[in-house]
Amino acid sequence: MEMVLPLGDSAGSFSLEKTVCSHGLFMMAPNRWEPVTLSLTRPFRLLHRPDHHDGPSTSVMARITQSAISPSLRIAVFGVSSLSPAHEASLASQVKRMLRLSETDERSVKDFCLMCHKMDAPDCIRGFGGRMFRSPTLFEDMVKCILLCNCQFSRSLSMANSLCDLQLELHDGHHKQFGPDISESCMTPRGHVVEFAPKTPASKESKRIRCKRTIKFPNGEAENIGSVSAAPNDINSTSGFNKTNENDDPLLESCEAIADLPPAMDNNSRVGVVGNFPSPSELASLDEDFLAKRCKLGYRAGRIVKLAKGIVEGSIQLGELEEMCDMPSLSRYDEIAERLRAIDGFGPFTCANVLMCMGYYHVVPADSETIRHLKQVHGKTSTNKTIQRDVAELYAKYAPFQFFAYWAELWSFYEQNFGNLSGMALADYGLITASNMKPKKGSPRKRKDLASGVP
Repeated sequence: MEMVLPLGDSAGSFSLEKTVCSHGLFMMAPNRWEPVTLSLTRPFRLLHRPDHHDGPSTSVMARITQSAISPSLRIAVFGVSSLSPAHEASLASQVKRMLRLSETDERSVKDFCLMCHKMDAPDCIRGFGGRMFRSPTLFEDMVKCILLCNCQFSRSLSMANSLCDLQLELHDGHHKQFGPDISESCMTPRGHVVEFAPKTPASKESKRIRCKRTIKFPNGEAENIGSVSAAPNDINSTSGFNKTNENDDPLLESCEAIADLPPAMDNNSRVGVVGNFPSPSELASLDEDFLAKRCKLGYRAGRIVKLAKGIVEGSIQLGELEEMCDMPSLSRYDEIAERLRAIDGFGPFTCANVLMCMGYYHVVPADSETIRHLKQVHGKTSTNKTIQRDVAELYAKYAPFQFFAYWAELWSFYEQNFGNLSGMALADYGLITASNMKPKKGSPRKRKDLASGVP
């Protein structure tokens, strides 16, 4: 089925490509950006009750494109012929959250663009747009911000892949233990799944653990649907999506034939599917050591499990936190920041990233990448002790959108190194690492080029 989501007041300023490809979160599983069709595909968890953030749900695969005919988004939902009004509202709400389509977000866009115009900001900042991609849920944002800590981006990608792989395994083997909050793939009545990610390169196959998966049908027949691959020792792999599972959710009312699916999703004889991002209830039930070993999370596993348990047990109220962001203000920022700092593992960097996802843009999450950026682009020799002060001084004139200015510069720098990031192949996402940011000998690029907005 297909839903149409009008852009309303955002029609004049919104670009799906620019919004999605504005932050590295779009590269993290289970998101899949398709450069050829300019579409975003991923599983969405449809809540039965919008006010229950971790209540019973059904997951479907959906693809989002921007209409070239009318000011709207088109959301293709695979594997179903219709959705209930509650499920349609849940899907629309998550899409709007990801793409910053609320009234509050639109005000921020207009205020940021007006400020850039008045102060004649550099081209790279003025052209940024003022919309920052995020996840369908605050919980997914929080976990992914934890995954960004103290490691190269390639490992962050790998950990996100592993969590989605794990979610699919939990669904396959523990329906009763984990309840109805599980992900369903887009499947035909015979159990086939559509291609969602590229096959593992041949050079990697020998290093992977392989096992057979079989789908059982109601009539007792069984059909082998191929292999499942996992690379426990390959933390830089970004192609470990190929998984399969079965569809037994009675809430998915009907299925479409695979021939009716878009060619972009059915272009390979080998079938596979990506798992959804785990829910709090799924992760809260796991042993910390198991999660650390299975997904290569290290110390992050304990923090993620504690976060999930806090949400499930009610000590962390995500709904209240998001309601406090409907009308952002500095007083509310302080209150939200205090609540976040009380969560185990939420230091300044993680808190600043989460608050950015929640709509606060006046604090720059500073880390070693920030130190590198200020040195290469602005000629500043910062240290861990001085970086916050240096960032505050450099971007103060962009208040309250300091993060936009910093990130627009950083994103432009990345594109000078790697080309248009919205056109980058999925298999190349892991190249965005600190070692590839070092200036090459003989490079004609000068620091002033980027600082002044000149490509």
